[in-house]
Amino acid sequence: MRFRSKLLIMCLVLTLLPMALAYLGLVLFGSIQFSALQNNTDKNLIIDVFSTAAIQIFDDVTADTQAEISQMVIKDPVQFMETETLDRLNSRLAANYSYLVVTKNDQPVYCGNPLDDLSWLNQSAVGEIEEGNNVDLMFFEHMLVKEQNIRFPDGQRGHVYIVTATRTLAQSIRSVFAEIGLLIVVVLGLIALITSAWIYGTMVQPIHMLQKAAKEIKDGNLDFEVDTSDKGEIGDLCRDFEEMRKRLKDTSEEKIQFDAESKTLISNISHDLKTPVTTIKGYAEGILDGVASSPEKMEKYIRTIYNKANDMDRLIDELTLYSKIDTNRIPYTFAKINIADYFRDCVEEMTIELEARNIDLSFFNYLDDDVIVIADVEQLRRVVNNIIGNSAKYMDKKKGIINIRLKDVGDFVQIEIEDNGKGIAAKDLPYIFDRFYRTDSSRTSSTGGSGIGLSIVRKIIEDHGGKIWATSKESTGTVMCFVLRKYQEVINE
Repeated sequence: MRFRSKLLIMCLVLTLLPMALAYLGLVLFGSIQFSALQNNTDKNLIIDVFSTAAIQIFDDVTADTQAEISQMVIKDPVQFMETETLDRLNSRLAANYSYLVVTKNDQPVYCGNPLDDLSWLNQSAVGEIEEGNNVDLMFFEHMLVKEQNIRFPDGQRGHVYIVTATRTLAQSIRSVFAEIGLLIVVVLGLIALITSAWIYGTMVQPIHMLQKAAKEIKDGNLDFEVDTSDKGEIGDLCRDFEEMRKRLKDTSEEKIQFDAESKTLISNISHDLKTPVTTIKGYAEGILDGVASSPEKMEKYIRTIYNKANDMDRLIDELTLYSKIDTNRIPYTFAKINIADYFRDCVEEMTIELEARNIDLSFFNYLDDDVIVIADVEQLRRVVNNIIGNSAKYMDKKKGIINIRLKDVGDFVQIEIEDNGKGIAAKDLPYIFDRFYRTDSSRTSSTGGSGIGLSIVRKIIEDHGGKIWATSKESTGTVMCFVLRKYQEVINE
């Protein structure tokens, strides 16, 4: 069964059942009250709770007229000899299913109901409930009688009776009870409708919205929003669902971007591997065909094959490191190093190779000799080799120059690597550290490049707690700058 149907049934049960019970209880209570009063003439009526309550009801309907009659008995009994006054009192009583009877010397002198044979006057009173203030309350079959003694101006004694037809009044009150019950049913019905509408708006509608949202997600559509304005548990559920949708959308977009980047990487690597592989095959075929007939040519061919194999090894190494970067699994082994000594060693190792390419590498240290940083030696060397390798790769001058400078900038050491190469266009400069970004001039077989080298450099520097940036001018050169935090001993006093 659907949740909406269950909720509807619950609302119907919680509203219709109380309505029915309230109505039936009210009717049954009224029936017990007045049936007992109409049909019971036993003296034991006084101990019947229901009947006693009903008698009180019948007594109350004529209480005002009875009070006026009591005042007349005390102050002006002569009015009971005036027909006009008696008619007025009887008219008031008639509105409450009652009438007035007056006797003098046990003989009736006024009766407000011409159909009453007054036979009950000769009967002894039964069902006497109480006495006081000269008013007796008596209960005969189908009638309730209030009796009050009176002394007329001529000295004769008499009685004033207020007679209430209990059967007629009971039926009238029973109909009133039925109307009250119907009113209760209508009120409860309205409450049920309002409650159902409120429940539908606060529970069913949000659940329907979540159901629709789940269908959208199942169909692969994540471009929608779930209303999270509601409060309470349903609102929390909607907010959690919206957060899930956002994360799914972000994950989907990241996957799309990752797939696009992976395709770009494969395309770049394929392009960059094709050139060295073609060169290696060509020179190997030359050796097999005997083209390298002299020792000098043989050495040249073999060295070319070796260099191209190194290029391929570098590309594969970058690809391996890229996969580790993408999963945040770059292995680091941090240690304290003297930054000046470290760069002196780097310059010494790279000088010979760069001189072979007609590039001068110079080192300038503006730091104190004892400046220490925390860094991974291997990964930092990868940063330096990558930057200098790019400078050499894009060098377009006959005499290349690369300068490395170490500067003190407060709590940081700033490393600048400057070259006099072809430079980078202003439109390309903001994107050179993005993965797979390649300037137009880099898409040549002679330079190649996977497009992930500088993104690896930025990732390593940021993992060291530093930052990297570049300045460049076309045809003049480029300056790569990055900073590393100094190591400072903490002295505990």
